[in-house]
Amino acid sequence: MKRSIQTASIFISLFTFLCVSHLQGQEWQTPLIDGYGEIKYFEDTAQQPDPTKEYKLIFDITSDQLKSGVNKRLWVIARTMNMLTVANVPQPNIKIVAAIHGAATFTVLTDEAYQKKYGSPNPNLEIIEKLKENGVQLYVCSQAISARGINFEDINVNVIPALSALSVLSNYQMNGYSLMP
Repeated sequence: MKRSIQTASIFISLFTFLCVSHLQGQEWQTPLIDGYGEIKYFEDTAQQPDPTKEYKLIFDITSDQLKSGVNKRLWVIARTMNMLTVANVPQPNIKIVAAIHGAATFTVLTDEAYQKKYGSPNPNLEIIEKLKENGVQLYVCSQAISARGINFEDINVNVIPALSALSVLSNYQMNGYSLMP
C-alpha cells in the first residue's frame, strides 16, 4: 500500500512537471509582425480564432503608454495580428484599422519632427511600417494634430490624416468593425 502511494505520488509529480514544462517551454514568437506583439500559442485552449471568419477590428489609440519601447496599443495590434496568424486566419480575413489621437498623436511623427520635440529618434516608426505593410490602416485625427500644433508634413507617410478620430471610429463601426478595448 505504501509503495503504491509513493508510485502514485511520483506519477502525479511527474505529470504535473511535464504539464508545467510544456506550458513554460513555449517560446515567445512574432510570426507576422517580426519583433513586435510577442505571443505564445497554445493549440489546445478555448476560444481560438476562427479561420473561416473575417476579423474586422478597429482600435482607438489615445494613450502614449509604452510596451517594449513602442506605443502599447500599436504593440497590441501586432499581437492581435500574430495571434490570428498562428491560428491560421488567412491574411485577407484580417482587416485592422487604428484611429490615433489624444496623447498618442505624437506617436506618428516623422523621425525629424519627433527628434525635434523629444531629442531622440521615434521608436514607433518600425512598428508603424510593419503594420502598414501587413494591411493595417492607420489614421491620425486632424483635430488632434491641430490642437498640438503639428503640421501635416510632420506626420509619418504610413499614417493617413483623417478629419477626426470620431469619424474614423463611427464610420468603421457602422461598416461592421468591432471596437477593440
